[in-house]
Amino acid sequence: MVAHVTWLVERPVGSILLKECRITMASWQAAALSRFIAFKIKRKPTPDDDEAQIVRQARQKLGHMPGYVLPTIPDGLRICAVSLSTLDGDAVRGEWLAWKTDYPPVTVLYLHGGGYVTCSPQTHRPITVTLATLLRGRVFALDYRLAPEHRFPAALDDAVAAYRWLVETQGTAPHRLILAGDSAGGGLVLSTLVRVRELGVPLPAGAVLYSPWTDLAGTGQTLETNTERDVMFYGAGIRLAGRIYAGDTPPDHPLVSPLYADLTRLPPLLIFASSSEVLLDDARRLAERARAAGVPVELRIEDDLPHVWPLFCRLIPEGRRTLAQTAAFARRVVNQHAFSSQPLLLSSRHDNCFPACPPVTQH
Repeated sequence: MVAHVTWLVERPVGSILLKECRITMASWQAAALSRFIAFKIKRKPTPDDDEAQIVRQARQKLGHMPGYVLPTIPDGLRICAVSLSTLDGDAVRGEWLAWKTDYPPVTVLYLHGGGYVTCSPQTHRPITVTLATLLRGRVFALDYRLAPEHRFPAALDDAVAAYRWLVETQGTAPHRLILAGDSAGGGLVLSTLVRVRELGVPLPAGAVLYSPWTDLAGTGQTLETNTERDVMFYGAGIRLAGRIYAGDTPPDHPLVSPLYADLTRLPPLLIFASSSEVLLDDARRLAERARAAGVPVELRIEDDLPHVWPLFCRLIPEGRRTLAQTAAFARRVVNQHAFSSQPLLLSSRHDNCFPACPPVTQH
């Protein structure tokens, strides 16, 4: 089945381009997957749900990916566990996924989703392995600290530390660096960009957000209007989850909910969302606010796909298409930045080094 594409908005305003693309007719594979996810994962919250119960259920249902979703590791890809130090000295884990090349054209810092309470770099290998392979480059997937054991700003501190580690210690050129993340990780990408800008650290070439969770205050209308259509979550459950991460911090704090942050001078954004997910308004309002702040934005809305559908790229064509679009965007913004900037070193010893690591088990 071939999807039809309808451009809803495509208007330049100076250097700004807000492009909203609507892709209709989900594949039969996506329709079948959505029914399966609704049966296995979706659960209506009750007034009796406490924090511990919410976290336990999230980790049970989302904390492990079944083998048929996980990718086969290509022969040309190396995966290695590493560690770094946060701004406050705590150890943070992550994993490098690097294509065997002396000159990686793009490096991606990937921040996984999971409501800030679950998931890991391993659960999100369908995305990170595919991106590293498509780009013939490198992906660093951060294993940031999770709530409720570590509430805001722990995840943000870890993400900023990872960014600075890549740029200042690993010698990764910011103009060849892309940030990407899904759901909570998508919101964390945006908060990281805002914080990095505040610190005066050079910004990356661009950022990609899949189904981003940008408003933990829960004010989006689609939390209500899509609560039955979303195959994974109810809107009420999203509001409860936001409190777990925010803790005593107001949920509309701009670094908790970057929808409310000053977005000026951020790099180009590529945003994906599904028409049926409860977080649709988080993506739409983010695109509008970023455009108003002068940020180049492309918003792509696909009809009736599950939340963060690129995770299922092994099962549905929409997932593979979205990751291919991500790779094309990364190449475009990196190349545009290279041609528009002052001459820079294309590589360095640090930029190309990769630590020795044991073989990775095939899935």
